[in-house]
Amino acid sequence: MATLLPKPVDPEEAAKREKAAKTEGVFFPGSDLDEVAKHFIGNIHRYRENIIIPKMYGVVQIKTNEEKLVEAAFESCAFKSFMSCVLGYGLGAAIGLFSSSVNPSIADPMAGEKQQTAREIFREMRQATHSYGKNFAVIGAVFAAVECAIESKRGVSDWKNGTYAGAVTGGLIGLRAGVKAGIIGAAGFAAFSTVIDYYMRHR
Repeated sequence: MATLLPKPVDPEEAAKREKAAKTEGVFFPGSDLDEVAKHFIGNIHRYRENIIIPKMYGVVQIKTNEEKLVEAAFESCAFKSFMSCVLGYGLGAAIGLFSSSVNPSIADPMAGEKQQTAREIFREMRQATHSYGKNFAVIGAVFAAVECAIESKRGVSDWKNGTYAGAVTGGLIGLRAGVKAGIIGAAGFAAFSTVIDYYMRHR
């Protein structure tokens, strides 16, 4: 009965083949040259100490495991979303402070209305600043998280990631006012993200 299993290797035959390979050589008849050839051609094991990196582009530094962990943490979607949230809040707070200082709601003294005190004006400015900052923080965090997720899924870093992320972010924001507003918000935010991304990549 025929079998598909390989035949067992005879230890004596294997020893003879190994001895013949040592005496005759695999690549060259000479033993020294053959050992060098087997090391560079036949050896598949490479150690870190034996890595040869050309220095034509400057000094080469191999990153340690700790540096790789820190770099991976900084490039993670969670860190990008957190930083976008913080920067968005700062930008929104600055815009809210500017808008509230340009258009303060001060009563007209000639109309006999009660004038606002400095404390009330500062309270309104603080509320406007916090409101703008909160809205921008949410937009920044959602946009960064969606863009990072899309980039990780696609495996490509191009302008399409910003366009898709802008469409999703604008749609989510506009859905609070209805489906039509969500569609308009998605289209507008996607177009804005595409223009900004194009400008940043080709300036």
